[in-house]
Amino acid sequence: MSAPAGGWGGPGAAVGGDLTPQLLDSDWWTDEMVAAAGIPVVDVPFVTVGGGIGSFVLVDLLRIAGVAPSQIRVLTGADYPWQQYEYLTRCSQIPLAERIRSDSTSIPDNVWGFPSLAMREMWRDKSLKPAWNVLTEPILADFWTPRLGAIFEGLAKEAARIDWQSMVLKGQVRMVRRRHTGGYYVILTPPDGAALTRRVAVRARYVHLAVGYPGVKFLDDLQAYRAQYQDTFRVVAAYEPHEHVYDELLARPGTVVVRGSGIVASRVLQRLIDDRDRKGARTTILHIFRTYVSGSHGDSVFSRRKGAHGWAHQGFNYPKSAWGGQHWDKCRRLEGEERAAFYQRIGGTNTPRRASWRRQLARGRKEGWYRVFVGTVQQVSPGPDGTLVSRLKETGSGTVYDVPASFIIDCTGLEADLREHRLMADLLDHGGAGRNPLGRLDVDREFGVRGAESTPGRLYATGSMTLGGYFCGVDTFLGLQLAAVDIVDDLARQGFCRRIGIARSVSQWWRRMRWRAP
Repeated sequence: MSAPAGGWGGPGAAVGGDLTPQLLDSDWWTDEMVAAAGIPVVDVPFVTVGGGIGSFVLVDLLRIAGVAPSQIRVLTGADYPWQQYEYLTRCSQIPLAERIRSDSTSIPDNVWGFPSLAMREMWRDKSLKPAWNVLTEPILADFWTPRLGAIFEGLAKEAARIDWQSMVLKGQVRMVRRRHTGGYYVILTPPDGAALTRRVAVRARYVHLAVGYPGVKFLDDLQAYRAQYQDTFRVVAAYEPHEHVYDELLARPGTVVVRGSGIVASRVLQRLIDDRDRKGARTTILHIFRTYVSGSHGDSVFSRRKGAHGWAHQGFNYPKSAWGGQHWDKCRRLEGEERAAFYQRIGGTNTPRRASWRRQLARGRKEGWYRVFVGTVQQVSPGPDGTLVSRLKETGSGTVYDVPASFIIDCTGLEADLREHRLMADLLDHGGAGRNPLGRLDVDREFGVRGAESTPGRLYATGSMTLGGYFCGVDTFLGLQLAAVDIVDDLARQGFCRRIGIARSVSQWWRRMRWRAP
């Protein structure tokens, strides 16, 4: 059965069976087992699972390396590659016109990084200001960062150039199992009403996983409160829809507790303060820090990071050398607990040091409507008149007192365990995969999943699920592209695609500049 372009609907869709107990219990599948289950099979050499930006950058590079669309299938439930990222940024209060935490050459639609995003903005706005910003950062100016909308525009144009939609198969991936003769079976559940079969088995030699974060993780005390009181209205995560919080605070004066000290917490605070300044909200903001940073910190003069008023300041997730300098080189040579300690030393929660946002917080501290608490929340419980009470044990003094509020916004991150994602749980149980020193998916230096080999096929994984491996910056635009380069180089060594040397790179860049297909 050949893979239909774009989906499973329409005349001729095969009637199929379902997963049998034998298939569910077996780590290795034979063609006869799948045939006996009555599941229709699609053959394609390369499959990427997820369909987000991680899948996109790898498919883009494979097309540049000469792989035809007919040789690639993208298994996804998304309508377009940036859909999940767009959802998360919208929830975490980053509108299209706002700048994100990325530099000028980290361009998910352009692996060459030239023309840069700053150059695009210069051309569009007919202004030299982006160039001056880039040339003087971070000494005379904050790091230049692109607007979110510009990223989406570039992705849309490149998706059309590489014929992305022709490679998409819509559906939900249930599991990946190894095939006895090499390669893998990927079980896809088509959307309701889109096909006459319940399952489809996509048989591929190479499989790539880029499914993003396993899920949203709440702080333990907030998770306990939501579970006990079923209150998802007043206790919310920054990564889930929570516009009603801002609407309620505009309608009447209220108090909101913000938990967290990373980039998302800074964006939520900016939204709350913008509503005060521009829309007349009378919101009191109580910010609870678990760890308070009062100044520059670090274990040596060469790895110190600025900080103040509770925040650790850093332009990007890690020092820039993590993407190709001394930190990149060192991380690739470390194993086990040494690598985990290295991550702890150069990582940690941080946020960019942006002047406009720091001025907002300084004004809030001065005027009294932004207050800071430092300690550990022991319990959250309902208070009088529909309020919430956070019982806080203060760091240092050990004093315990209650902090009442109308809402709590958890900005502590997307840190759920691998097993929270069904595909990852099955891979750990039946796919031979293991965990790295940080508890995420264990991959080698070419992003092959260790223990999941099925020669001559290979299983790859990129993105946040691999944090803790031999490359720190996996959860960034540039990190996804660098991982894709390693994978494509590995695939070229196996004969699947062409090697991208100097001549091919230059010729393909020129084709892109003229918006010609690869």
